[in-house]
Amino acid sequence: MPSGSESRGPDKNSGAKSAKAIKAAKKKSGGAKVKGGASAPRNIPWLTIGAGAVVLALVAILAINLVPKYQAKEEAAKYAPSAENPDPSVNIDGVVKVDYPAGIHIQPTQRVAYDQSPPFGGPHDAIWATCTGTVYPNAIRTENAVHSLEHGAVWIAYNPDELSADQVETLKDKVDGETYTLLSPYPGLDSPVSLQSWGHQLKLDSVDDERIDQFITALRINKNTYPEVGASCSSIPGSGFDPDNPPPFDPSAPGADAVPMDGGGISPDQSESGGAGAQLPSGMQLPSDLQLPSDLQQAPAEGSNG
Repeated sequence: MPSGSESRGPDKNSGAKSAKAIKAAKKKSGGAKVKGGASAPRNIPWLTIGAGAVVLALVAILAINLVPKYQAKEEAAKYAPSAENPDPSVNIDGVVKVDYPAGIHIQPTQRVAYDQSPPFGGPHDAIWATCTGTVYPNAIRTENAVHSLEHGAVWIAYNPDELSADQVETLKDKVDGETYTLLSPYPGLDSPVSLQSWGHQLKLDSVDDERIDQFITALRINKNTYPEVGASCSSIPGSGFDPDNPPPFDPSAPGADAVPMDGGGISPDQSESGGAGAQLPSGMQLPSDLQLPSDLQQAPAEGSNG
């Protein structure tokens, strides 16, 4: 037999054994190979990755929304009144100040020939506009709003023709639920936004202006800047001012019979600059020119006003 035929037999057996050994080793190690010798692709945990991405997105959204608000509050806090700085609004650019006498009350049918628009002091209705963080969807009677300022409130007025719904929402967020504040549209306003406290006014072009928070911090119930310290912003049932249906704004010019800014001979109510008036339950105060039934009358609280 030729020698070549004898040598090929053993080679075939050796090759078959080697192939079987490699195959067995692969099974034992679990390291199956794909074509080209590469390892099989791993399963990527897309669900876990997606959940992580959602969490990161939420954190980013919160940071974008909350951090600027926190920074704005921190900045506004610098305008809080103190013994050393009783009226921080003097450091707010654009604030107009006027001294007005307090306690000059008119009747519900009367109007005042105000010297400012919106007004921020002077004669006013005997009943205040509810100012317990109240958002009015429609314009309200000016003479009621001015009385709220006398109680230490900040009134934010805006031109409804110059602000979008989103911009109005920004103002609502500053007022809604914040006691001693109120918000209402003011048709014909000569700026998009105007802030009023007793004897102070600031007109602005943007609802995002940082001076809005500064003004509120400096002047909302700042006992150094308004006459009726301790007076209420709550509603008085049956008083004639219903916050759900308030007396409407009158856009017409006051007539010749309007009460002038000096009161036209109306005697100021002395209780509104240091005196004490009757009290209602739940801490509400009543103007001194209104009388309570005898069964509701109580001794006035120390330092309270009408």
